[in-house]
Order: sequence, then C-alpha cells, then structure tokens
Amino acid sequence: MADTSDTAEARSLTLGGARKALDAALAQAEDMGRLFCIAVTDPSGEPIATARMDGAPRLSAGIALNKAFTVAGFGGMPSGNWWNLIKDEPALVHGITHTPRLIVFGGGVGIFVDGALVGAIGASGGSADEDTEVAQAGADALAG
Repeated sequence: MADTSDTAEARSLTLGGARKALDAALAQAEDMGRLFCIAVTDPSGEPIATARMDGAPRLSAGIALNKAFTVAGFGGMPSGNWWNLIKDEPALVHGITHTPRLIVFGGGVGIFVDGALVGAIGASGGSADEDTEVAQAGADALAG
C-alpha cells in the first residue's frame, strides 16, 4: 500500500493564472508594436492558454508552444539558456537539436510562484530577445 512518501505534491497554474500571464504578455507585445504568438502551459508542458495576435505568423504559434514545452520539460530552465550549454559541443548541437519540440533559443521562460515551477510561457514573433521580453512579462505577472 502506498503512503505519502510514495507521492509528490505538484502545483499548477489555473486557467485564471494562465490568462493573467497571457494578458500581461499580450500587453507587452502591444507596447512593443509587434505581433506575437504566446502559449502558457502547466508544469508538464500541456497547454492551458494560447493566443495568436491578429496578423502574427501562423508558424509562430507552434514555436511559442514548443518554447514553453521545452522550459517545462527541463524544470523551468529558460529556452535561451540552451545554446550556451551546447554551442561548444558539436555532438550535442547536432544530436539534441533533433529532439522533437526542443527549442534552443530565447522566448521561453518558467512561471514560478513561491519558488515552485507552476507553468511555462513561450512567445514567438520577434527576435529571440524580444520573444524573451514578452514571455518574461507574462511570467512576471504571477511572480509578485
């Protein structure tokens, strides 16, 4: 028979929390005057809320979701951290980049509440730095 030592308690964003992050990211995108796709996931990378701004590139919707998926799959590590980890190891560059849905450039960040990863957010539509700025605005809406 299982006892509590055989289980782990997990926290996750609610739909309300995901919408709060999504709205903050959309507001940042509007302030920048750019068109983005944004995806908010639970800590396992499953989508909770997504948006594609009118006129944003269609392909960016999947990229945003994969950025959030990558972050969730690696415990909240920002997608932009990947390149620095692998750039000096050719085998990793050529191997890990074939991992389905793994994104190795900026635009995905973790959403942490009280130090716990509760979700992830990905943005796509600008440069890697712009994508990160939009995603971070969404994550920051729940951090405080």
